[in-house]
Amino acid sequence: MSTELSNNELYASAKKNLFSFGSDFMTDDGRNVPLHGFREEGLGLDVWSNATATQMYVLPAGLDKAMFLSTGGESNECAIKLAKMYTGKYDIVGLGASWHGSTSGARGAQYHAGRKGYGPVVRRSLPPYSPFESGVVQCRECICCHRPTPTVPSSATQTGPTTGATELDYGWTLIDKASAGSLAAVIMEPILSSGGMIDIPAGYMSAMKAHCRARNMILIIDEAQTVLGRAGDLFAVQHEDVVPDILTLSKTLGNGLPLSAVVTSREIADVVGERGFMFYTTHANDPLPAAVGLTVLQNVLKNNLAERSRVAAGLQRLMERYGCIGAIRGRALMIGVEIVKNRETKEVAIEVGKNLSARMMELGLSATISARTTFSGCIRIAPPLIISDEEIEIGLAIFEEALSMTDGSMPLY
Repeated sequence: MSTELSNNELYASAKKNLFSFGSDFMTDDGRNVPLHGFREEGLGLDVWSNATATQMYVLPAGLDKAMFLSTGGESNECAIKLAKMYTGKYDIVGLGASWHGSTSGARGAQYHAGRKGYGPVVRRSLPPYSPFESGVVQCRECICCHRPTPTVPSSATQTGPTTGATELDYGWTLIDKASAGSLAAVIMEPILSSGGMIDIPAGYMSAMKAHCRARNMILIIDEAQTVLGRAGDLFAVQHEDVVPDILTLSKTLGNGLPLSAVVTSREIADVVGERGFMFYTTHANDPLPAAVGLTVLQNVLKNNLAERSRVAAGLQRLMERYGCIGAIRGRALMIGVEIVKNRETKEVAIEVGKNLSARMMELGLSATISARTTFSGCIRIAPPLIISDEEIEIGLAIFEEALSMTDGSMPLY
């Protein structure tokens, strides 16, 4: 949008897609109040207008209004507050291997780590079954079980092998029993990154939305890690064609700058606005990081970065060669390589993984590994979206060289 438009015209355009965080930036007499040092020339409003209009153009239909914040945890905190105010309820359900941030509300809805040592968490419900994660419930035939696990009681599974949907249904029976009748929302990631790059099963997100609808709950999808092509689609929710009630975005959105966003429906934004929703922060809807986010989004679209290189095929070749690779998980440029002692039992090989990671670093390739139990010694691979096919091949060659030099890699031929 051209800055030749009047400030009020720019304001009207920006307001169409921005929702209020506790106060408007319009005075009672209709004059715009300059924010963050921007004066009436309309620079700040021009950024908001363009950023929100572009974002709404590419988002799934039904996600109509956005608020720009600074971090992923902050955006999840805001989303949880939106869900509570809209539903009038307070319990938030999170997956057993989840990570959503370090603020109180987000921490109360995550179960991977970060819950202990800080006193009572914000009221929440039990975590349901998390795909392939050892927690409340575990399936008999996980695609990538980390270790021998108990099965769901026969009353839940009846006959035959269990499935992701069966496990999810059973998890909800536990939640319903524990609930005091105030279930407000589910918050979940499309790929549980901190939990071990766990790609949720096909149909899992759709089934979760159905469970939310049956209980008049809000579905929040946390795309801090997957947004803007990281998982092969511009937004990971498009992989399953599920439109959440609230979508949170960060990381790639700011390309290194502190920028996140909360996106929701016009109905939710309007209802909470009427009820006095408040989420004041120093840099809420700040036009400076928003300008960076706009540029990032434009470049991702212009260069088709969501359609770029994949690394899983090359890693599969390494798995055929080395027995220490127990599983390869994730999608596109968001991959986890699990290092194990035994492929049958999936017993993790933390020390082998650490040595392998260190060797790759010596050879010029950054490959981080986490020793947390739910992460199970999984090496995370998440290169820049602009990585070339040639650079991927170089990385795979270094990975293979490191495997050949590391004790415990178990060459198969």
